[in-house]
Amino acid sequence: MDLAKRYTEKELETFAQMFVWLGDVLTESMSDVLGEIYMETDMGSKYTGQFFTPFHVSELCARMGVDIGNLPEIGRIRLHEPSCGGGGMVIAACKVLHEAGFDYQRRLEVVAQDLDWKGVYMTYLQLSLIGCRAIVVQGDTLASPYTEKTQADRIMRTPAMMGVLI
Repeated sequence: MDLAKRYTEKELETFAQMFVWLGDVLTESMSDVLGEIYMETDMGSKYTGQFFTPFHVSELCARMGVDIGNLPEIGRIRLHEPSCGGGGMVIAACKVLHEAGFDYQRRLEVVAQDLDWKGVYMTYLQLSLIGCRAIVVQGDTLASPYTEKTQADRIMRTPAMMGVLI
Protein backbone atom coordinates (compact mmCIF):
# COMPACT_ATOMS: atom_id res chain seq x y z
CA MET A 1 0.00 0.00 0.00
CA ASP A 2 2.95 2.31 0.64
CA LEU A 3 4.03 1.83 -2.97
CA ALA A 4 0.50 2.51 -4.25
CA LYS A 5 0.46 5.85 -2.41
CA ARG A 6 3.06 7.13 -4.87
CA TYR A 7 0.56 6.94 -7.74
CA THR A 8 -2.70 8.66 -8.60
CA GLU A 9 -5.93 6.69 -8.77
CA LYS A 10 -5.87 7.01 -12.56
CA GLU A 11 -2.32 5.62 -12.73
CA LEU A 12 -3.30 2.66 -10.53
CA GLU A 13 -6.27 1.95 -12.80
CA THR A 14 -3.93 2.04 -15.80
CA PHE A 15 -1.56 -0.44 -14.11
CA ALA A 16 -4.49 -2.76 -13.40
CA GLN A 17 -5.68 -2.55 -17.02
CA MET A 18 -2.16 -3.28 -18.33
CA PHE A 19 -1.96 -6.29 -16.01
CA VAL A 20 -5.25 -7.62 -17.44
CA TRP A 21 -4.00 -7.05 -21.00
CA LEU A 22 -0.75 -8.87 -20.25
CA GLY A 23 -2.67 -11.79 -18.79
CA ASP A 24 -4.92 -11.89 -21.86
CA VAL A 25 -1.97 -11.89 -24.28
CA LEU A 26 -0.13 -14.62 -22.36
CA THR A 27 -3.32 -16.71 -22.26
CA GLU A 28 -3.86 -16.37 -26.01
CA SER A 29 -0.29 -17.08 -27.04
CA MET A 30 2.61 -17.73 -24.69
CA SER A 31 5.52 -15.46 -25.58
CA ASP A 32 7.97 -13.07 -23.94
CA VAL A 33 5.66 -10.06 -24.13
CA LEU A 34 7.52 -7.88 -21.63
CA GLY A 35 10.95 -8.80 -22.99
CA GLU A 36 9.88 -7.82 -26.49
CA ILE A 37 8.51 -4.48 -25.27
CA TYR A 38 11.66 -3.89 -23.23
CA MET A 39 13.95 -4.39 -26.21
CA GLU A 40 11.72 -2.61 -28.75
CA THR A 41 11.69 0.50 -26.55
CA ASP A 42 15.51 0.43 -26.22
CA MET A 43 15.39 -0.09 -22.47
CA GLY A 44 18.10 -2.79 -22.61
CA SER A 45 21.67 -1.78 -21.91
CA LYS A 46 24.16 -2.79 -24.58
CA TYR A 47 26.92 -1.58 -22.25
CA THR A 48 26.11 -4.32 -19.74
CA GLY A 49 25.63 -6.94 -22.46
CA GLN A 50 21.88 -6.97 -22.06
CA PHE A 51 20.29 -8.43 -25.19
CA PHE A 52 17.08 -10.44 -24.88
CA THR A 53 16.73 -13.45 -27.14
CA PRO A 54 13.88 -12.96 -29.64
CA PHE A 55 11.04 -15.30 -28.68
CA HIS A 56 11.07 -17.25 -31.94
CA VAL A 57 14.73 -18.12 -31.23
CA SER A 58 13.87 -19.08 -27.62
CA GLU A 59 11.09 -21.31 -28.93
CA LEU A 60 13.45 -22.96 -31.42
CA CYS A 61 15.98 -23.60 -28.62
CA ALA A 62 13.23 -25.11 -26.45
CA ARG A 63 12.05 -27.37 -29.28
CA MET A 64 15.64 -28.56 -29.83
CA GLY A 65 16.56 -28.79 -26.14
CA VAL A 66 13.48 -30.35 -24.56
CA ASP A 67 13.65 -34.05 -25.37
CA ILE A 68 9.95 -34.86 -25.03
CA GLY A 69 10.49 -38.57 -25.70
CA ASN A 70 12.86 -38.93 -22.73
CA LEU A 71 10.90 -36.98 -20.13
CA PRO A 72 9.63 -39.05 -17.21
CA GLU A 73 5.90 -39.69 -17.27
CA ILE A 74 5.58 -38.77 -13.60
CA GLY A 75 7.52 -36.56 -11.22
CA ARG A 76 9.07 -33.14 -11.51
CA ILE A 77 10.89 -31.71 -14.48
CA ARG A 78 13.54 -29.19 -13.39
CA LEU A 79 14.82 -26.26 -15.41
CA HIS A 80 17.53 -23.79 -14.44
CA GLU A 81 17.82 -20.53 -16.39
CA PRO A 82 21.03 -18.68 -15.42
CA SER A 83 20.35 -15.43 -17.30
CA CYS A 84 16.58 -15.16 -17.58
CA GLY A 85 16.07 -11.63 -18.92
CA GLY A 86 12.28 -11.37 -19.19
CA GLY A 87 11.78 -15.13 -18.92
CA GLY A 88 11.54 -15.90 -22.64
CA MET A 89 13.47 -19.19 -22.59
CA VAL A 90 11.37 -20.48 -19.68
CA ILE A 91 8.12 -19.40 -21.33
CA ALA A 92 9.23 -21.16 -24.53
CA ALA A 93 9.94 -24.36 -22.57
CA CYS A 94 6.48 -24.13 -20.96
CA LYS A 95 4.92 -23.68 -24.40
CA VAL A 96 6.75 -26.71 -25.84
CA LEU A 97 5.82 -28.89 -22.84
CA HIS A 98 2.19 -27.76 -23.02
CA GLU A 99 1.96 -28.48 -26.75
CA ALA A 100 3.36 -31.97 -26.11
CA GLY A 101 0.65 -32.67 -23.53
CA PHE A 102 2.73 -32.18 -20.37
CA ASP A 103 1.16 -30.24 -17.51
CA TYR A 104 4.00 -27.77 -16.99
CA GLN A 105 1.99 -25.96 -14.29
CA ARG A 106 2.19 -29.00 -12.03
CA ARG A 107 5.35 -30.77 -13.20
CA LEU A 108 7.89 -28.11 -14.14
CA GLU A 109 10.02 -26.47 -11.44
CA VAL A 110 12.17 -23.53 -12.48
CA VAL A 111 14.98 -21.55 -10.93
CA ALA A 112 15.54 -18.42 -13.01
CA GLN A 113 18.26 -15.92 -12.15
CA ASP A 114 19.33 -12.56 -13.53
CA LEU A 115 21.61 -9.71 -12.50
CA ASP A 116 19.08 -7.01 -13.35
CA TRP A 117 16.10 -6.49 -11.06
CA LYS A 118 13.98 -5.40 -14.04
CA GLY A 119 14.57 -8.79 -15.64
CA VAL A 120 13.72 -10.52 -12.37
CA TYR A 121 10.46 -8.57 -12.08
CA MET A 122 9.49 -9.24 -15.72
CA THR A 123 10.24 -12.95 -15.36
CA TYR A 124 8.35 -13.18 -12.08
CA LEU A 125 5.29 -11.44 -13.50
CA GLN A 126 5.11 -13.44 -16.73
CA LEU A 127 5.80 -16.82 -15.10
CA SER A 128 3.21 -16.03 -12.43
CA LEU A 129 0.58 -15.27 -15.06
CA ILE A 130 1.18 -18.51 -16.98
CA GLY A 131 1.08 -20.52 -13.75
CA CYS A 132 4.70 -21.68 -13.78
CA ARG A 133 6.23 -22.99 -10.55
CA ALA A 134 9.35 -20.83 -10.27
CA ILE A 135 11.86 -19.27 -7.96
CA VAL A 136 13.19 -16.07 -9.52
CA VAL A 137 16.46 -14.82 -8.08
CA GLN A 138 18.36 -11.56 -8.46
CA GLY A 139 22.10 -12.05 -8.63
CA ASP A 140 25.13 -13.28 -10.53
CA THR A 141 24.60 -16.95 -11.33
CA LEU A 142 28.33 -17.64 -11.68
CA ALA A 143 29.51 -15.80 -8.56
CA SER A 144 26.48 -16.50 -6.40
CA PRO A 145 24.20 -19.25 -7.73
CA TYR A 146 20.86 -19.84 -6.00
CA THR A 147 20.91 -22.15 -2.98
CA GLU A 148 18.58 -22.57 -0.03
CA LYS A 149 20.85 -20.08 1.79
CA THR A 150 20.42 -17.28 -0.76
CA GLN A 151 19.31 -14.04 0.86
CA ALA A 152 15.51 -13.96 1.06
CA ASP A 153 15.37 -10.34 -0.16
CA ARG A 154 16.77 -11.47 -3.55
CA ILE A 155 14.22 -14.26 -4.11
CA MET A 156 10.70 -14.17 -5.50
CA ARG A 157 8.49 -17.27 -5.61
CA THR A 158 5.62 -17.38 -8.08
CA PRO A 159 2.15 -18.13 -6.70
CA ALA A 160 2.30 -21.61 -8.28
CA MET A 161 5.57 -22.31 -6.47
CA MET A 162 3.81 -21.41 -3.24
CA GLY A 163 0.95 -23.80 -4.04
CA VAL A 164 -1.49 -21.36 -5.66
CA LEU A 165 -2.52 -21.34 -9.31
CA ILE A 166 -3.88 -18.06 -10.64
